[in-house]
Amino acid sequence: MSESLARKESANRVAIQRDNEAGKVRVVFAHGAGAGLQSDFMQYIALGLAMRDIEVVRFNFPYWQQFMDSGRRRPPNPMAQLEHAMSSVVEHFKDDKPLFLMGKSLGARVAFRIADQVGAHGAIALGFPFHPIGKPDKLRLTDLHNQCPQNWIIQGDRDAFGRPHEVRGYALPENVKLAWLQTGDHSLIPTKRSGFEKTQLWQAAIDHVAQFVHNSAL
Repeated sequence: MSESLARKESANRVAIQRDNEAGKVRVVFAHGAGAGLQSDFMQYIALGLAMRDIEVVRFNFPYWQQFMDSGRRRPPNPMAQLEHAMSSVVEHFKDDKPLFLMGKSLGARVAFRIADQVGAHGAIALGFPFHPIGKPDKLRLTDLHNQCPQNWIIQGDRDAFGRPHEVRGYALPENVKLAWLQTGDHSLIPTKRSGFEKTQLWQAAIDHVAQFVHNSAL
């Protein structure tokens, strides 16, 4: 194998973690821009869903896997490469198990964008980045358009990437439903003053996702 080909293959490599392979439905779960599949958030959500008869497949996008391999941080791959990585993970499983795509932030954008391509029943966002922080006019609403019967966004009401008063003014697709989690930020973490623990909000997100996927997979 040539050195250039080896580098190319390494640049596209992803790691996969499966939880509850026997689950009745499969959720392929993509991470956000700043943390990979082993983050506390990803692990808590994945294991919580695994306890609800759901198979969860977490993976690292290539740029994050390169960081894990080398210790050097890299910016996210271009969107086309992120889409290819997630669709390749989906295609790894050759069965007819009902499929849902889920992502945190950047991963949510990818999930919504490829849902039709991979035949998903629906896409789920755990904190959707409606716009970059401080740039409320630079909207990413086109990412939300797909042909799934239903999609869900679970959003903290303190999320600087899209607060309730902003989102209420958006023309969201009819197949996108929103659930707001009180005092949650972009990672669904509450303020200390609220009296909530982050695990309470994360469990609420698990409840929303589990109900949605089981009802939609019937």
